[in-house]
Amino acid sequence: MSISFSEEAQEPIVTSTSILPEDSTEGSLRPRYLRDYTGQEKAKDNLQVFIDAARMRNEPLDHVLLYGPPGLGKTTMAAVIANEMGVNMRITSGPTIEKAGDLAALLTNLQENDILFVDEIHRLNRAVEEILYPAMEDYAIDIIIGKGPSANSVRLDLPHFTLIGATTRAGQLSAPLRDRFGVNLRLELYSPEELQRIVTRSADILGIEIEPSGAYEIASRSRGTPRIANRMLKRVRDYAQVRADGVITKEVANDALIRLEVDQLGLDATDRRMLRSIIEFYNGGPVGLDTLAATIGEEAVTLEDVYEPYLLQQGFLTRTPRGRCVTRRAYEHLGLEYLGQQQMEL
Repeated sequence: MSISFSEEAQEPIVTSTSILPEDSTEGSLRPRYLRDYTGQEKAKDNLQVFIDAARMRNEPLDHVLLYGPPGLGKTTMAAVIANEMGVNMRITSGPTIEKAGDLAALLTNLQENDILFVDEIHRLNRAVEEILYPAMEDYAIDIIIGKGPSANSVRLDLPHFTLIGATTRAGQLSAPLRDRFGVNLRLELYSPEELQRIVTRSADILGIEIEPSGAYEIASRSRGTPRIANRMLKRVRDYAQVRADGVITKEVANDALIRLEVDQLGLDATDRRMLRSIIEFYNGGPVGLDTLAATIGEEAVTLEDVYEPYLLQQGFLTRTPRGRCVTRRAYEHLGLEYLGQQQMEL
């Protein structure tokens, strides 16, 4: 078992390859091995080969970069890799490693073949990143002892380890850091059928009685994201226990999600308010992001990072040099008349 500490909360983060008695059912929703991991078939197949080869050679797995939209299971995949390799994992995040000494402390406390998982790795301090380069390539770090003319450089050897970096913005990684990852895996959005299997598995773990049609109803509105699917499952469970007989059917799931203002395509109240504001106040666009954010009372960064990606993927929104515009599909989904070029000329 390994123990690391969060600088903000000063609480230990304990990670182990064995299940502890105090593990709650909430945490057990995460699969522990590749055979239990639903979806991401291409990434899993390639990863299985790399893991098997590393274990045959009794070597650590090459450094792994996991990237993709939030909520797709990057942290879960890192834990699965640790379990498959039979090693311990230390967890940290890019923003919490403020100084080179913080990184040196983490690296020197690793055991042979251990995994260091760095979430939001694109937010690493550039000075810290420079220390990471020789650690990844040569398993050694150079630290400066003393100041001024008496300063000396000391080289510390490190145990062989695997760095797993996770990011939602792979484009913001510097080229030297990105090139040092031997395994690059992009996690894709899940299909409704894959999410249905995840919802069914989670319901079984949580002891929830659910029909296949109810699981699919939740899955189809989860924006292709397991984290959202599991969150919706818990809220539908609450509704089923209080307002129904405790069984999640298609009708119960639909009623619960309507109360949560989640429509058939997974759009919530903020998504629809964005689209309606562009149509009603700006004639379908274009409108700048800051102006739109002020109109609906949300932060611009929230709209750009949380809401826009799904609306763009579903074809409800487009980006132009002059701003955001809604599409014909958005009008149809909201039940509004699309006036085309006439609308733009108003």
